Amino acid sequence: MLFNLFSSPTSLIAFLLAIIIGITVHEFAHSWMATRLGDYTSKYQGRLSLNPSRHIDPIGALFLLFVGFGWGKPVPINRNALRGKHDELKVAISGPLSNLITAFVFSIPVVIMSNVFNIDYQNSFILFTLMTIVQINVILAVFNLIPVYPLDGSRILSGIAPRKWENQIENLEKKGPILLLILIFIEYFLNIPILFAIIMYPYRIFNSIITVPIVLVIDGIKFIISLF
Repeated sequence: MLFNLFSSPTSLIAFLLAIIIGITVHEFAHSWMATRLGDYTSKYQGRLSLNPSRHIDPIGALFLLFVGFGWGKPVPINRNALRGKHDELKVAISGPLSNLITAFVFSIPVVIMSNVFNIDYQNSFILFTLMTIVQINVILAVFNLIPVYPLDGSRILSGIAPRKWENQIENLEKKGPILLLILIFIEYFLNIPILFAIIMYPYRIFNSIITVPIVLVIDGIKFIISLF
């Protein structure tokens, strides 16, 4: 974990808020994109909503809470209702992309509070919560990009792979849930950090991409102000 979840009640509250926001945004994005592209299945099932209760999967939330990565209720997709050739790819990528956008948005006040006002997150529940939201959203994005069914990465892979790979990808999708459970077992029972390596290196890259431009802009503004 990126921080000690149970070190204090405020840590737990911040983490729960981050989970709710991250999963809700992720699944809403899938539903919004599918509806926009002509598949109204999720809309009719009430998934085109920012109500967290429509999207939170209890098991996925518990995994995110105790293991460090998790998922929400899968948004139902009717492939036959999608109009374009790459529409399924767009629906799949919309979830992780929405988490990265959310992380970027919440990074702005984080950078302002820490770099401009020199607030220490250890002394500020608001800053700590904002930082947690950023972390969880980046983790959700990276974890869901793993090309193992039922994660979004498997749909992205099938959307960009050559047609000749279609049968192999379908066979891989059938074995996806078992493969994912094996990876989790290896990670937490055999203490071999495969998932940690898969998630953390892209996490650091995405985190830098998100925060560095904001820091540069803020520092630039501070420099200009210092000239007057």
